[in-house]
Amino acid sequence: MKKAFLLIFTLSFVVAASAQSNVYFTSEITAESLVRVFQALGVEPNGRVAVKISTGESAKSNYLRPEFIQNLVNATDATIVECNTAYGGVRDATAGHLQIIKERGFDQIAKVDIMDSEGDMEIPVSDTTWIKHDIVGSHLANYDFMINLAHFKGHARGGYGGVLKNQSIGVAAKRGKCYIHTAGESTTSISGSNTQDSFLESMAAAAQAVHNYFKQDGRDIVYIDVMNNLSVDCDCNPLPAAPEIADIGILASTDPIALDKACLDLIFDYNPTPGNNPQPLIDRITELHGTHIIEYAEEIGLGTTQYNLIDIDATGVNEINQENPDPETLRYNVFTIDGKKVLHNAKSLQSLPAGVYIINGKKQMITR
Repeated sequence: MKKAFLLIFTLSFVVAASAQSNVYFTSEITAESLVRVFQALGVEPNGRVAVKISTGESAKSNYLRPEFIQNLVNATDATIVECNTAYGGVRDATAGHLQIIKERGFDQIAKVDIMDSEGDMEIPVSDTTWIKHDIVGSHLANYDFMINLAHFKGHARGGYGGVLKNQSIGVAAKRGKCYIHTAGESTTSISGSNTQDSFLESMAAAAQAVHNYFKQDGRDIVYIDVMNNLSVDCDCNPLPAAPEIADIGILASTDPIALDKACLDLIFDYNPTPGNNPQPLIDRITELHGTHIIEYAEEIGLGTTQYNLIDIDATGVNEINQENPDPETLRYNVFTIDGKKVLHNAKSLQSLPAGVYIINGKKQMITR
């Protein structure tokens, strides 16, 4: 009888989870697994494909290396795209940025396009609370499909950097970066008088603008977060702090909020071990209210914080059922309703006592 009840619970949980966004996970961080996790999305690239990365402020920063992304770029016949920075540095003008790209070796694996090298353009935002439009590189118009490929890590302004930051600040032209940083106050300076939350909300609005741009006229966009070299510092820092936490894996989704939320859960629910301490990164995110960006992005309709976490290492990519994931492939990050970690990337919920939990971003009741 008990086994029958647990089976009924498991089946009902899968049905309830079907409304959540799928996030695909592999613990293997290789060029080959990057292609596999992209393929797990089941989205065929069409037309002119862009892979949006960060090229890194110095050779010492933790940007995704060319040899790591090469297979994905080749498999999708993509152009690597970037925009110039708004702060003083080696990538704040096209000539210097292209030189860095050459030194890094990105131009050896694909065409590289600085999207604001010939100016910018405005695209509409749905949420006009702070910014009235998004100012992106004009070359964005040249692409039909974007792979937002982000290195997940800490960030000195946003708390953390994932696909939402890579899509907002990263796709924005120099004027657009200033506009987002100042929550609509300036297009010439990254310093303004608005609050931290207004900056995060402006990023959410800009990320939604790019998402909406690629969800019309036959275009499309997908999202990948690579959780390696998890420093508290962004790749825009030329001398980042050394990572204090082991590499976790690669995650991908068609929903940017669900994806960043899954990554955040893996950090906040991480079990410390000797030599692996997630606390500095957790503190960086918490001090800057970094999780607010996903809460606000969900509020304005970009996606959902509720997700199915599907381990593609547990099955072949071709065997993945997008609508009804195999329960054997599902993984769970579980917190109490007051935020205490319970299970980290677990294969089962069977060990949970009866109670109410936050399971993969969704409040769930466990009864026994």
